[in-house]
Amino acid sequence: MRTPNLGTPFYAPGIVPSAAEDLPRFLQDELTKLSAVVQALTLGQLDKTYVAPPKPREGMLRLADGTQWNPGSGQGVYCYYNGAWRFLG
Repeated sequence: MRTPNLGTPFYAPGIVPSAAEDLPRFLQDELTKLSAVVQALTLGQLDKTYVAPPKPREGMLRLADGTQWNPGSGQGVYCYYNGAWRFLG
């Protein structure tokens, strides 16, 4: 699994600190990460995908790289519906 960054719509919670004095900084960092994820999703950001999702669900969107993962029409945006990946452009 790749390392997430603030430009990626992915959230992984941090480890809660045991020292009470470290809690405010931890909470601020977590809220910053959550804010970045919500903003990226709101803007419709799609990261390039290099492998097919193991369990695609109806309505799932992905930006295929077109080389390592080519769902049928090369690089581009695909939506999964009616049991297949459909090229959107």
